[in-house]
Amino acid sequence: MKQFIYIISFIHILFGQKILIPMDIGQRDHLKAYGLAFWILERNINVEWLLNYRGGSFLADTNRDIEKECLVRGINYELINAAEAMSIYGEIEQNNMDVVLLEKSPKIAIYSPPSKQPWDDAVTLALTYAEVPYETLWDDEVFRGKLEEYDWLHLHHEDFTGQYGKFYRNYHSAPWYIQQQREFEAMAARNGFPSVHEEKKAVARIIKSYVGQGGFLFAMCSATDSYDIALSSEGIDAVHSVFDSTPIDPNVQKKLDFSKTFAFTDYTIMPDPMVYEFSDIDYPPSHNPVLRGAKADYFTLFEFSAKYDPVPTMLTQNHVPVVKGFMGQTTGFHRDRIKTHVVVMGEDLTTPQVKYLHGNFGKGSYTFLGGHDPEDYQHFVGDPPTDLSLHRNSPGYRLILNNILFPAARKKERKT
Repeated sequence: MKQFIYIISFIHILFGQKILIPMDIGQRDHLKAYGLAFWILERNINVEWLLNYRGGSFLADTNRDIEKECLVRGINYELINAAEAMSIYGEIEQNNMDVVLLEKSPKIAIYSPPSKQPWDDAVTLALTYAEVPYETLWDDEVFRGKLEEYDWLHLHHEDFTGQYGKFYRNYHSAPWYIQQQREFEAMAARNGFPSVHEEKKAVARIIKSYVGQGGFLFAMCSATDSYDIALSSEGIDAVHSVFDSTPIDPNVQKKLDFSKTFAFTDYTIMPDPMVYEFSDIDYPPSHNPVLRGAKADYFTLFEFSAKYDPVPTMLTQNHVPVVKGFMGQTTGFHRDRIKTHVVVMGEDLTTPQVKYLHGNFGKGSYTFLGGHDPEDYQHFVGDPPTDLSLHRNSPGYRLILNNILFPAARKKERKT
């Protein structure tokens, strides 16, 4: 298999110069580099992702347009000849590295409300800054089957339990909260559901089917644990009466079905509307956070075998092995609440917090990243969006952007 890859690579480099986009610490703008790789793919030029080589660098046949685009976007690049390319392939063969061929730019969708809540979404910021095209959709489009048109789906920081983000205690009288509740209730009624939580749970099930049929799901913050809670509470009234005017099922905890979830199990939900937390999945808990401060909060990325575990290797490509932590409504995942088949890719080695995980379901997969914004340690409602031009080399944002290229690599058929 490897001999085939390197023979084909050798043939290619005989007929043209290569361009290397280094992704190590010397790269001027890591985030824009992902957008460049996407831009090259859109022009039907294959990109080789050099896993674990200089931070997960990109290699492609070059032309003047690509070089010009690098200059316009402020991206460091190197032009290499045949001998230099073969030297790189040789180094990859002898070390914990690999070559993954990216062949087609994935079609990206962001599940996001038409009238966004008054705080930003890190993935939207990342894609916009990196100049990666995407489209948005919401519940009406989901019910119309639009998910089938996309390869990759990101869940905006959503509450799939129908509890309006558990903001009742502090914001239930705020104009934006009241407006959101009206919009969500109208949407539920329009789609034939008696309550918002039943409508949101139906959306969660459709997304689950999308993944099972081969879709790629990426979620952060509350869209991770609230999603699994929604799946486990199918057919159960698991919300307080302030949200739907009907009493919560008194046996809701015993009725949760963890076999229906993606990543989490054996958790205890917290349906009290005065408690800013969904369940004990979140660590540290949002209603009683452990504030260590940005200077003391870090998590470690695991190192995987590039040749035998290419998927988690792709998703953890970075120029540093340790990433600074960041909080959110769901900051991280309690180690004891994660299913055994799930691959842990990043965790705090001193606490029970898992920050980054990945799993497969059916023909597709899902990736969950805890926290709200990798470059805003403690983001509050109403805070201004992060200016990524000030964080061009953000390791946390690189984890987000690793995921957009994953579908392009996943479809490659390797020959032996």
